[in-house]
Amino acid sequence: MTFLDMLRDATTQNQSLLCVGLDPEPSRFPAALKNDPRKIYDFCAAIVDATADLACAFKPQIAYFAAHGAEDQLERLMQHMRCNAPHVPVILDAKRGDIGSTAEQYAREAFERYGADAVTLSPFMGFDSVEPYLAYHGKGAFLLCRTSNPGGDDLQAQRLASVEGQPLLYEHVARLAQGPWNKNGQLGLVVGATYPQEIERVRAIAPTLPLLIPGVGAQGGDAAATVRAGLREGGPIIVNSSRAILYASSDEYFADAARRAALDTRAALNAARP
Repeated sequence: MTFLDMLRDATTQNQSLLCVGLDPEPSRFPAALKNDPRKIYDFCAAIVDATADLACAFKPQIAYFAAHGAEDQLERLMQHMRCNAPHVPVILDAKRGDIGSTAEQYAREAFERYGADAVTLSPFMGFDSVEPYLAYHGKGAFLLCRTSNPGGDDLQAQRLASVEGQPLLYEHVARLAQGPWNKNGQLGLVVGATYPQEIERVRAIAPTLPLLIPGVGAQGGDAAATVRAGLREGGPIIVNSSRAILYASSDEYFADAARRAALDTRAALNAARP
């Protein structure tokens, strides 16, 4: 199955627009696991098991594993998700962006080493930095477009005088992804939930692309506004929440609390669906 097939099926089967982000911080783990990087897998696997029937996707953030030398635990976690939540696609949040020959190695890392179904990328080195990922047919690639951080304005909101119509940079990225760069129908866009008007603008430019939307929960994005701005017939959305679910409780019942937080977020997203 392709990434888009998996996403469509998981969205339907789990009645969900929710992506559970896996950003493990050992300093925030419950007491029995706290400050022990060797327990990253245990913590994340418990979250996966608690939310596997509530999510349309999982999104492990590679830096939270690599910073602790826990890439082997990420490999185990990917295998765990394949065995225990095989219907839920996995987006490796890596935000890679490098020249073609190096991009080939990053693509091997994402799709061969970790077995991800999709990956996040920075498009700002141009199409030749994206193209190696598209050689993996059926895999997804989400390009950073309008990110949720305040500093995104520094570049993404700048107007391009050299391009016809003088679009903002994020608008230009959306047009490229919807059009000439999307040769095999594998591209999607990352658009932050903290900017619902920009989500709506991106959706108008890219009516059929899947949108990965972080920022609901701890970052303050509004679930209902996000769904209204981004969800269209034929244009799926994947709304990510990480910390609000992962750290819903710091006691031994953290996985139960994570499930309740995921249920609440899923319900809020579904309530806003047309």
